[in-house]
Amino acid sequence: MKAWYYLHENGSLIVKRTPVEVEPGGFVKKVWEIDTEDRLDAWRLCIEAPIAGADPTRVKELASKWGLTDADAQEFAKRTGLVLYRDGDSWCAAFSGSKDLVEEPHGFGDTALGAFIDLVRNTDARTTENGV
Repeated sequence: MKAWYYLHENGSLIVKRTPVEVEPGGFVKKVWEIDTEDRLDAWRLCIEAPIAGADPTRVKELASKWGLTDADAQEFAKRTGLVLYRDGDSWCAAFSGSKDLVEEPHGFGDTALGAFIDLVRNTDARTTENGV
């Protein structure tokens, strides 16, 4: 089943059963088309939405509803070419083959989801810094 989640300008994540469009200057800031049978879609929304400005409480609610646990994160990492491991009390997420914590983007968090979010933020920040 398909659903469309959109990020409202106030930070709310709202679900619709019909497509939603982003209009210039409108209240819809970003849209995610979600196949409720596809775990990757659920992970993608919960990783991208906080970076786009979504209310973190709503993201946690959806992650819990969809069963996006630390254990499930290992399968997500394998399917997407990421590496996920514990580093002391934190989770660390990196791209497969990454070795240098200084030179290559990594993400850290109290949860696997937090580590994935941090990895994307760090990757975006490096891309922006390098003018790419």
